[in-house]
Amino acid sequence: MNRQKLLGEEKISKLLMQFSVPAIIGMMVNTLYNIVDRMYIGNIPEVGGLALTGVGITMPIMTIILAFGMLVGIGTSARISLKLGEHKRDEAEQHLGNAFTLILLISILITVLGLTFMKPLLQIFGASQDTEIYASQYMQIIFIGTIFNMLSFGLNHSIRSDGNPKIAMFSMLIGAGTNILLDPIFIFALGLGVRGAAIATVISQIASTIWILYYFTKGKGSIKISRHNVKLKKAVIISIFSIGMSPFAMQIAQSLVQVLANNALKEYGGDLAIGAMTIISSISMIFMMPLFGLNQGSQPIIGYNYGAKKYHRVKDAVKIPVIVATLIVSVGWLLIQFAPELLIRAFSSDESLLEMAKTGLRTFLFMLPVLGFQTISSNYFQSIGQAKVSMFLSLLRQVILLIPCLIVLPRVGGLGLMGVWLAGPVADGLASIITGVVFFGSLRKLKENKVNDCDKEMASLHQESPLKV
Repeated sequence: MNRQKLLGEEKISKLLMQFSVPAIIGMMVNTLYNIVDRMYIGNIPEVGGLALTGVGITMPIMTIILAFGMLVGIGTSARISLKLGEHKRDEAEQHLGNAFTLILLISILITVLGLTFMKPLLQIFGASQDTEIYASQYMQIIFIGTIFNMLSFGLNHSIRSDGNPKIAMFSMLIGAGTNILLDPIFIFALGLGVRGAAIATVISQIASTIWILYYFTKGKGSIKISRHNVKLKKAVIISIFSIGMSPFAMQIAQSLVQVLANNALKEYGGDLAIGAMTIISSISMIFMMPLFGLNQGSQPIIGYNYGAKKYHRVKDAVKIPVIVATLIVSVGWLLIQFAPELLIRAFSSDESLLEMAKTGLRTFLFMLPVLGFQTISSNYFQSIGQAKVSMFLSLLRQVILLIPCLIVLPRVGGLGLMGVWLAGPVADGLASIITGVVFFGSLRKLKENKVNDCDKEMASLHQESPLKV
């Protein structure tokens, strides 16, 4: 059976297993890019704590790079899914070719601007005299390798939309596996420290990029990157950006949150608090990445069936990921609340950092169980092309609620650092309530669309029946 035809006819639970499990594995492995770096960096003799804080300061910049990768990558993959669902293969290839060109242009611009303004950026993002040197060493190399970062991340989404989730997973395994192998060599064996971690990351991204480009040129891809499709077209760019803008805005907002958080942490807890947040963010990624994998796996299924007007299948393709996601983050919550030291000690053995991170971890991620529903629901709107709704729900948690909490709560009743930790669960809880209202309202409309389509089909049959008699 044709890969695209499977999306419209195969059992939803089976499709989600086929698409989401590789995506989850791939996202978990891909997460190791950052997590393994931080584990090794945090354990560098004598300077591990400061070096970890230095890398933590670079997170807003890394998030901005990721944002542009999502702008093009997720926007393209969602459009490819919709176009294939509508049986418009040529238009799907147009989106892929334009995505390739956009990534090249954006990555070059980021590299130039990043290297030019790196020092003032790091200072704005919360670097102190003690941590700036480590942040600079890391980001200088990351900026040089931006083009490979964006190509490997941005185009990999489209492999999954092409109906090849296992190959998409494998491309992530190539990159992350290479990084894990090279990290200890460059950091410790060659004595390059933080620079070594960055070099290992860029080399691994190069390996992943080569594999992905091969797939879309000479490999098994049913859609290809071709010369006549790499010329930018205004309509295609708008089409990509209209969907990609939601995750882009979310990541930009996340970067802003990280900047505000870094400065608040520096004010109320010093460099050590930034290091603690770096650990908290890393642990959060471990449990959130499966949710993003579920999103990636379900997106082509939701997009294809919505495009084909098979609304009952769309509903099932949302319900199952919500249940699975909630189970995953609930397990994460139990580990965080009852065994935080087990998680934190992987990143640092510094006792002062351990105690601060324990409090922050338990508090900041207290509402983790509700994020399963919130994350999957936001992705649903993105998958069906309702970019404005998806953007609103994404920004709700990351900007509209979280930023005011970060600013206000530390100043309430002298909470200080505890106010920073409390900002997370307050924003998460309120965002989930609002998301629930919007999401269930949309599902009711989906049911109405199904009824209307059935009525139209019956009317059509009544009109045709006299001819058959």
